[in-house]
Amino acid sequence: MTTTTIPTLPAGRTIKLGLSRIRYEVKTYFRQGDAVFFSFLFPLVMLTIFSVAFSEQSFGSEAAPLSAAAFYLPGMLAAGLLLSGLQNLSIDIAGEKGDGTLKRFAGTPLPVLSYFIGKIGQVFATGILQAAMLLFVAGVVFQVELPSEPAKWATFAWVFLLGVSTSAILGIALSGLPRTGKSATAVIIPIALVLQFISGVYLGFSLLPEWLQNVASVFPLKWMAQGMRAVFLPEDFASLEQGGTWDLPGVLVVTAIWLVVGLAATRMTFRWIRKDS
Repeated sequence: MTTTTIPTLPAGRTIKLGLSRIRYEVKTYFRQGDAVFFSFLFPLVMLTIFSVAFSEQSFGSEAAPLSAAAFYLPGMLAAGLLLSGLQNLSIDIAGEKGDGTLKRFAGTPLPVLSYFIGKIGQVFATGILQAAMLLFVAGVVFQVELPSEPAKWATFAWVFLLGVSTSAILGIALSGLPRTGKSATAVIIPIALVLQFISGVYLGFSLLPEWLQNVASVFPLKWMAQGMRAVFLPEDFASLEQGGTWDLPGVLVVTAIWLVVGLAATRMTFRWIRKDS
């Protein structure tokens, strides 16, 4: 009896294949109308709705008024990270499992690492485009005054990179939750919506009951949104957070913990079928 083995590709070739798959994944993503709307454009749509609906309302003090667009911008940026990573990847990979795409990949020399590079690279690419679009519309259309301090943008950079990485890894881990590819949307979207509503994205976090704030604090979206608020909201808004501060070390620690949890869950649950992978 003979056994067919699939050769292991050199590291450079594996990375090159992964980079080529990023281009493929991005093109495929923008060809899917539902994914583009519910993952890529949804935060912009919600920012526009809230900015217009509450245009006459001030969210700051009389001395320092804050527009609705400025108030909701941090939450929409954080929601974009969740939608681009967790929601998009979990539904996408579950669909590929259901329609046999992963099974077909198992019969090719494509390494698992190249596959993951393509998926995570797509999340980074679309996440950066989405954030740039939100910032552009907020600054140009709704006249939101964006930060001028380099330290604020440095904070934005690490919150964004850590947040999008964590969301992408959790998306891969959650792709095993739906029983079929067809049920993925019905399973994943409610999870993403609930997290957004309890994490200070659509509602002021301080308006939520204390027990619900404590529940939200277990999950990473609350901390990603808090990190974004630390960048884009005035310092006096920090008093509305739990503990009365932006707590950026907490943002770093909790989000990083979820990144590790996602990596462990992915390692235990993701199946590539091919034994040598």
